[in-house]
Amino acid sequence: MDNLNLKMRDAKELAGTPKWFRAIEVGSILTFWSLVGAVIWKVKPHFHDSPWLVLSGFLTGFIMADWVSGLVHWLADTWGSVEMPVIGKSLLRPFREHHVDQKAMTHHDYIETNGSNCMISVPWALGAFLIPINAGPYHWFSLFNVVWITSMIFWVMMTNQFHKWAHMDDGRAPKIVTALQKMHLILPPAHHHLHHTAPFDKYYCITTGWLNWPLTKLGFFKGLERLVTATTGIIPRKDDIGIDAAIAIAPGINDGPVVQAKGEEV
Repeated sequence: MDNLNLKMRDAKELAGTPKWFRAIEVGSILTFWSLVGAVIWKVKPHFHDSPWLVLSGFLTGFIMADWVSGLVHWLADTWGSVEMPVIGKSLLRPFREHHVDQKAMTHHDYIETNGSNCMISVPWALGAFLIPINAGPYHWFSLFNVVWITSMIFWVMMTNQFHKWAHMDDGRAPKIVTALQKMHLILPPAHHHLHHTAPFDKYYCITTGWLNWPLTKLGFFKGLERLVTATTGIIPRKDDIGIDAAIAIAPGINDGPVVQAKGEEV
């Protein structure tokens, strides 16, 4: 990988959140916390009569959050461009910036760190709130679904915060955070460093990182990339590391000309 012809974007050009998107982030944070609070209030009476069901739902959501973080991270790292309308400058921009300047996110405030994750979690929080859990023979099933979905979106929301802490210099993160990192209950810095080895094509899960090893061994994301490239001709990571490096590492691409999504040959 040392000989890759990486052509990455200018970090200064990628820095900063559009004002219109920051307003959306603020609204998303307020909506998210309101919905999560409402769901917790809804589930609270069942803490005592179904404690093991609630606990199993909570742990299921915790593990699922790591998988979701990996899937979203892979999608945003691998596909699309910052030139895309709307999502380019808002959602994809931070991922491109992060591979160029890993420390930039450590200077982001609470809104910029967590706003986008709250935004994608709001529909799920609303869905969990709307699931009825007090009637019918499938009460236990409904309760489990409400709890695991709510747990998952809570930890998904916390993912960028864990990610930010994993990039902080020694001694800057709170002591409790450092302790949790050492126990690998949240994303540890050394573990996440494996993702930041060029060309940034592995270890995408960033909530706890527990699923990185098995997903890598299974070739999960590489398999998805082969499928997408085989069916669309789109080259993974070309916007992030440049077309030459992207072609060099893209799974399933032969030595012949590669046809991109727009139809031009490379």
